[in-house]
This record gives sequence, structure tokens and C-alpha cells, in this order.
Amino acid sequence: MAEAAEPGSGFNSKSVALRAQKKILGKMASKSVAKAFVDDTTGELLDQLYKLAKLETGNKKEAEKLVKDLVKIVVKISILFRNDQLNREEIQIAEKFRRNFRSSAMTFISFYEVDFSFDKKFLTKNLEDCRSLIHQIIDRHLTAKSHGRVDHVFNYYANGDMLERVFQANRDGPYGTILKNIVDNLNKLMEEGSKVFDITLKFEEVFISDKVFDITSELEGAFNKIIKPRKNNT
Repeated sequence: MAEAAEPGSGFNSKSVALRAQKKILGKMASKSVAKAFVDDTTGELLDQLYKLAKLETGNKKEAEKLVKDLVKIVVKISILFRNDQLNREEIQIAEKFRRNFRSSAMTFISFYEVDFSFDKKFLTKNLEDCRSLIHQIIDRHLTAKSHGRVDHVFNYYANGDMLERVFQANRDGPYGTILKNIVDNLNKLMEEGSKVFDITLKFEEVFISDKVFDITSELEGAFNKIIKPRKNNT
């Protein structure tokens, strides 16, 4: 069960994800995307990332914006997958991202579990590689504003100085508690085979020859309005 928002904060990552789903799915006539994009464990992880940003920056609004941008990225990429919008090259890039992100998560866990093992350059390099791959995945599909959201998230969570401060903080203090919760949720996600790490990419289900399956014209029109609105308001 997802962790409740902090008293008085009025913010809950799972709630943000659900609102984003409703807003987008309400405009799309397709049952294939009518499933949750963010499960309970992922929601708990997002809540911990929010708490980390709020504590580290001292800025509640910025912490909320970071997690909201992260949720929007996850939801929109999920829509691209579920509507077979990625071509063969993009699916290969997505698979590479999955491997890199899983490796980054395992590295993060290892740095927490093994004292004095934290390597700022190694972890930030892995995360920056993930950033680059996401940009490549969404390049044909999403607006500059969505690319900006990706950069906003990675500029903070892949910042080596921030990561170093968190890992070197007293484990008995607030940073230590949040870090432990992040690691616990990462472990749980990998054990569960969560969508975050194990999006199944089956070429035979996505392609006929080299052509991506077309969705219906009605759904395609709705999809394009959401993904690339004329007024750039994604």
C-alpha cells in the first residue's frame, strides 16, 4: 500500500500519477491503455524521491515539480509503448535504457549496502547515460517541453554533489531514513519485476515486417493531440 503523504503537505505521488492517467486516458478511446501506469511500489519510491528533494532543497514546490515531471515522463512513455508508437530502433534504445537503468539501481543499492563504496563519477555517468537514452526514445514523439521535463528531473537526481551529500549523511538522520526507504523500494521493484525495470519488448508483437502497427484513426488523432499539441502545452 502506498505511503500516505506527509501531514499537511497535501502531496502524494500516487495521487499525482492517477490524476495524470485520468487526464490523458479520458481523451483516448482505447482500453489498451486503461491500466495503471504507476503501481504501489513505484508510488512509494516516488514519494521517497519527493521527500529527498524537499529535505535537500528546502523547497516544497520544487520537490513537487520534480516528481510531477517524473510522473508525466513515465506516463507518456507508457502511452508510446502501449500504442505501438516506437519503431525498431527506438525499441532497441528502450531496451538499452532498461538495462542501464536496472544497472544504475543495482549500483545505487550496492553503494548503500557497502560502506565507503560510493563512487560519484560512476553513478552519475550511469544516470547521464539513462538521460541520453530517454531523449532518444521520445525525440520523434514528444515536444521540447517534455524534453525539458527530462532534463529537469536528471539535473537534480543525477547531480553528483547532491548524491554525495545524501550518501555521506548520517545514516541515523533524516537522509539515512529516506535513503533506506529508497533502497528498500528499489529492491522490491526488482524482485517484483516491476514495469519500471521489465517492460517486455517483443518484436513479433509490435512489427509486421518493418512497419509499426497503426492504431485506429480516431485514437491516433486523439493521441497526436496529447503528444504534440499545437500550442505546446504538454
